[in-house]
Amino acid sequence: MLTPAAPSDFNFFYSLYMHPQVNPYLLYERMEEQSFEPVFKDLMQQNVLYKYVAGDVPVGMCKLIKLKHRNSHIIYLGGLAIDPPYAGKNYGFNMMQEIIALAKEQNILRIELSVSVENIKAIRLYKKIGFEVEGVLRKYTHLKSEERFIDETLMSYIMA
Repeated sequence: MLTPAAPSDFNFFYSLYMHPQVNPYLLYERMEEQSFEPVFKDLMQQNVLYKYVAGDVPVGMCKLIKLKHRNSHIIYLGGLAIDPPYAGKNYGFNMMQEIIALAKEQNILRIELSVSVENIKAIRLYKKIGFEVEGVLRKYTHLKSEERFIDETLMSYIMA
């Protein structure tokens, strides 16, 4: 079940954002808890952070950022991740289905995201759920910790 994040979820989000298998594909460099606290607080104030729960166990997360004005029909999907011990068990697919259903309920016509060209598993999942590739954003993300840039694939899901 996809639910808005709560302040008590800090440890879950911190551990997932900073997980060595997950972090290279997300927005924030690895950091200490105290440095992540203002990031988490800001995301909470924006009401964009969601967790995906299986039973009573949090297994995934994402950000859903509604655009404004002429783009108010669009949600940007970011920070999507499944906790590695739960990967490969259909949680990503199920979470994506719930994201699409939530977007439809909110009369959203387009969901867009960018994903590292190196994140083949994620690209495969997004295509399976119905996202289409729109292009490549060259040298879009800078991984300071590795002193390199990565290209991102821009993808979208258009509501039928």
